[in-house]
Amino acid sequence: MNGAGDAHRTAFLDWLACAAGGWDARATRAARATGDGVLETVAALGTAGHVLDFDDTYMPGIAHLSAAAAPAALALGAARGATIGAVVDAYAAGFEQTAALARASHPGLYEHGWHPTAVCGTVGAAAAAARLLGLEGEARASALALAALRAAGPRAGFGSDGKALGVGLAAADGVHAALLAAGGARMALDAVEGPAGFAATTGGTWAQPNPGEPPAAQQNWIKPWPCCLMAHSAIDAALGLRAAGAAPREVVMRVHPRARQAAPYDDVADGLQARFSIPYLAAFALLRGAPDVPGLADVDAEVRAFAAARVRLVEDGALAESAARLEDAGGAILGLVVASPGSPERPMSPADLTAKIHALAGERLDGALDDDDRPVAGLLSAIG
Repeated sequence: MNGAGDAHRTAFLDWLACAAGGWDARATRAARATGDGVLETVAALGTAGHVLDFDDTYMPGIAHLSAAAAPAALALGAARGATIGAVVDAYAAGFEQTAALARASHPGLYEHGWHPTAVCGTVGAAAAAARLLGLEGEARASALALAALRAAGPRAGFGSDGKALGVGLAAADGVHAALLAAGGARMALDAVEGPAGFAATTGGTWAQPNPGEPPAAQQNWIKPWPCCLMAHSAIDAALGLRAAGAAPREVVMRVHPRARQAAPYDDVADGLQARFSIPYLAAFALLRGAPDVPGLADVDAEVRAFAAARVRLVEDGALAESAARLEDAGGAILGLVVASPGSPERPMSPADLTAKIHALAGERLDGALDDDDRPVAGLLSAIG
């Protein structure tokens, strides 16, 4: 197996664990209650895998590449009796399609208020489904073009059930587009690339994977903490200050303006908003240590008060999008993080990944991807 294949499998296994951990969340329960057909199952799985905001992320496009491709491949593959190997292959195709579109469209999508995971994931889910359905040429192109008709998802959903549900619906729309193409529907990609197409309506740039470029899976982040990736460097800087035993009266956290767009909350009302608040997450790290799923289930009143009184957030366009600089009130640097744990520069160790998977899914995913010839349907029961 090559390095890209290993990276795809790692991300897929990580997503499976995230889906298992999010299976009983409120948004997932709502999605599951809509029905048990293929498209409803895709939507429920997509919601479950994203609701904790613990799934992998790709910084060149600020998008979760597994979020729509994985549920599309898993649910459709299970319905069609596909093997694990076939589903992983389809997932990888969807993953790379999502990456190509998100990378080419950054920062245009963000600047226009879109959630790149939902917008690009619709097309990525269609690519995954098209691979499983054996669509090629005009049929595959039509699947992607039809998916682009449904590509949407504003960032307004961040901090609510809408964020995860938007991704689940994007995955279902992508699979639906591929099924329509398999049924004979046709639409030329020229229309999507044209003056009234993807770029004009979203502010992004239409793109497909370039076989000559390194796979996006090699630049993927596997998250150690269940919250917005754009807050991870701030968390890491705060954890460093905590470890040093320093306790300044006030701290200043400098982040790129894009991080502020991604995590827009200063004060928080619930655990969903807490995942998208850099001041709250920095305060949590300073007072409680590394955030985890139980710790972000609800708002900690002491952490909330600390964030309001003692953490000041400043936007700094000179920083990298993923970076954070921690200072005291006088401007002295207390910590600088450019690439947080889980990034390609600081990848999660196999032991840490196993610990994350066990925390989310127990031992029921152990060896889940070891046999490519096994029917994939068994993975659905491992999630739920």
